[in-house]
Amino acid sequence: MYLELRHLRTLQAIRATGSLAGAATRLHVTQSALSHQIKALEQHFDTALFFRQSRPLRFSPAGEMLANLAERLLPEVVAAEQRLSGMALGRQGRLHIAIECHSCFQWLLPTMDHYREDWPGVEMDLSLGFSFHPLPALVRGEIDLVVTSDPDPDLRGIHYEPLFRHEVLLAMHTGSPLARKAWLAPQDLAAATLITYPVCRSRLDVFARFLEPAGVEPAAVRTSELTVMIIQLVVSRRGVAALPNWALDEYRDQGQLVARPLGRSGLWSPLYAAVREESREAPFIDAFLRLARAVTAERLSGIEPLEA
Repeated sequence: MYLELRHLRTLQAIRATGSLAGAATRLHVTQSALSHQIKALEQHFDTALFFRQSRPLRFSPAGEMLANLAERLLPEVVAAEQRLSGMALGRQGRLHIAIECHSCFQWLLPTMDHYREDWPGVEMDLSLGFSFHPLPALVRGEIDLVVTSDPDPDLRGIHYEPLFRHEVLLAMHTGSPLARKAWLAPQDLAAATLITYPVCRSRLDVFARFLEPAGVEPAAVRTSELTVMIIQLVVSRRGVAALPNWALDEYRDQGQLVARPLGRSGLWSPLYAAVREESREAPFIDAFLRLARAVTAERLSGIEPLEA
């Protein structure tokens, strides 16, 4: 015989009502059934749970210990049952997000703030996907959503939800000679100091899709983790930086820097939300994706819809 939740619920009901009859009524069982349940428990552990001559019924030390256990444990059981029911209905769950885009904080954090108001039952967390490989972690179930511009066709079980496409622009000081050009060729950066995020070049469009195909290497490369620091370095004539158009709008409007397209047609980059295929239709996942598209459409200028 094992101690079961039904035993704890019985002891909790007896403490609340003061009698077997009251507990039986509360639990919707017969008094005889509760009496047999208590006797079987006492026989198995060879100890009395009550002082039977007391009115109202009073617990023995052993009974008091189990009643206290019931008070601590059963609320957690009820909460877990409610959470499981919420998960089944798609109202509760876990949404651990990893991002591969430093400048995405500008729209992602407001999205998360709005989302928490409508989905308080969803546990949220945010990781920077720069020190690990987030897409394999998504497949393993360690995280639940990855903001990425680089879908991996070799990984199975991932759905890539299109968010939007944006133009990557080269930011430079207003007095830079490059500012005289309408657009920039790869060779224009051969004498420049390029300021980037500290990630491998294969994950930076300015290298993977602009400089390296043309066989061009900038004169120097400098890194910073923060977008605002990269922009301050550009403003202070320390170099140039390739950044999403939306990250530069405020500084261009203030006349602190200028930005030019990379290539005659511009360098456009897609952005996806990667989720596991089996969780794509979960209501709390779908709601986050819808909200992300709405927030970015409202807050970010110069972006375009991205087709699936």
